[in-house]
Amino acid sequence: MSDIIQLLPDHVANQIAAGEVVQRPASVVKELLENAIDAGSTNITLLLKDAGKTLVQVIDNGKGMSTTDARLCFERHATSKIKNAEDLFNLNTKGFRGEALASIAAIAHVELKTKQIEEELGTCIKIEGSKVISQEVTSTPQGTSLAVKNLFYNIPARRNFLKSDTVETRHIIDEFQRIALAHPNITFILHHNNNEVYNLKSSNLRKRIVSIFGTKTNEKLVPVNEETDIISIQGFVAKPEFAKKKRGEQFFFVNDRFIKSSYLNHAVNSAFEGLLDQGVHPTYFIYFHVPPNTIDINIHPTKTEVKFDNEKALYAIIRATVKHSLGQYNVAPLLDFNRDATLDTPYEFKDKQRVSTPKIIVDPTFNPFNNNPIESKPVSRETTSFSPSKTTYQSNFKKDTGNWESLYANLDIETQHSSNSQELFQSEKETETTKTFQIQKKYILSLIKSGVVLIHQTLAHQRVLYEEYLEHITVKEANSQQLLFPINISFSQTDIEMIKEMKADLESAGFVFNEFSDDTVVIGGIPTSISESQITLILEQLLDDVKLEVPDASFSHFDVMAKSFAKSLAIKTGTILSGKEQETLVNNLFSCKEPSVSPLGKPTFKTLTLQEIDTIFSK
Repeated sequence: MSDIIQLLPDHVANQIAAGEVVQRPASVVKELLENAIDAGSTNITLLLKDAGKTLVQVIDNGKGMSTTDARLCFERHATSKIKNAEDLFNLNTKGFRGEALASIAAIAHVELKTKQIEEELGTCIKIEGSKVISQEVTSTPQGTSLAVKNLFYNIPARRNFLKSDTVETRHIIDEFQRIALAHPNITFILHHNNNEVYNLKSSNLRKRIVSIFGTKTNEKLVPVNEETDIISIQGFVAKPEFAKKKRGEQFFFVNDRFIKSSYLNHAVNSAFEGLLDQGVHPTYFIYFHVPPNTIDINIHPTKTEVKFDNEKALYAIIRATVKHSLGQYNVAPLLDFNRDATLDTPYEFKDKQRVSTPKIIVDPTFNPFNNNPIESKPVSRETTSFSPSKTTYQSNFKKDTGNWESLYANLDIETQHSSNSQELFQSEKETETTKTFQIQKKYILSLIKSGVVLIHQTLAHQRVLYEEYLEHITVKEANSQQLLFPINISFSQTDIEMIKEMKADLESAGFVFNEFSDDTVVIGGIPTSISESQITLILEQLLDDVKLEVPDASFSHFDVMAKSFAKSLAIKTGTILSGKEQETLVNNLFSCKEPSVSPLGKPTFKTLTLQEIDTIFSK
């Protein structure tokens, strides 16, 4: 039998390796920025075209490479960071595998220009699909410029899997923000399609956070600092009142490297226990520094998942540190049994006679229907107890004592009529509520001829609102209510750009935008179906849905907007509904075009026939 196992050609092996390292343009951005940081750069510029599909270029002022290093860096497993296996457990740099540039060069057109400070001329290398096209001497500034063009040009199937420019740009900005947050001492500049998106000057940690997420972020931050033998912690957590429905602004950094850890995230959440409403998540920017030999960052190609030697101890320290900061800055409630000194009686008034309470005398002969004025009697000022029910009222009324008792003649009849009306109302209400029943403030049970229908009130209301909003946005002309006082809402710079992209669609839904700035938007009108207090919630939900890739590359924002509006405004679990409200929701649900599923595809109701119910009790 002939042999069937053979070695892969180098270009095929490189393309397979590229699939692990380079998943999308954001992967290229991450690798190139980390290389620039490892080169000791203090100024890094990122240039993008078409969300990185056409061009990703990183220019730095680092130490550069020699001619030999420039050529060798594109070879697989070529690295300056590791000499032996033990070095894997004592890493202080970003890139160390020696796979990134080789993988990128296998699936794109790459142009490298680099020069060391002591050299007069630099090196320019052009590579296409792992093949070196040219290498020559060139005049270039100190540092390195690496341009990656036409990503996945030789793997069209992989290129077709890329999302829309909006989604891919969002991923790139996420990577850019993580790296910029980890290195506030470096100046970062980002240009997309010749437009400047970020220009982050070298600063401290707090200023870097504010420059990325907007000036309003500054008032939300609570400092976190702790030094122990096994870990050093610094950073910020946001005050509980600024918690969000999504987990967007949650950042962990270990030794200046962004990581993801559900275990440590639980530690922070437990520190906020009792301070947050159900379903919301805290915002935090927490930086750890631990000995490099106590973590393993080589367990995933993206290097965002790490393994700690002493996770339980880190959990306890992080939880206690965050909880201490919240209490130290008077964010968490404290038990205070001290008396209020302002309520104490001053010493100079201790022996003085207190002011007496005036005595009120009631005239038992007073008749309010007497038309003769009654002489006011003197009121005694003797000290006695005060009774508010014994106050004298003196007025001038016409005397009509003959039939004034008739005013109370029909009192019993009216009382009886009121009682009968109340009983009738209670009877009608009971009759009405027997059609539907609310279970655990979450489900609605409705009776039908063949059995019962169990309806999820939140998902059902989402379906009703979704179809209403979609009809108003796409078919009917949306009505807008002008606000007497325009509302200023703060967002991060990237969120502002996303709102600008959706501006036309939002306006067709009834929003009116007066002004845009770098981190605020002024809204002068809103759809008639929402209130002012819901504006921020709706826009945040919409932005989160766009970031989570709800829309496809060719899909309109209309559907996303309708889904976001429905999720934001639907009645929530725990809401008590009257019998009339239950019946209205049931009728509206079954008037929809697709009543059986929510906007996100979850079932809205379940029907149980009498036969199914009998089967339950016949076992």
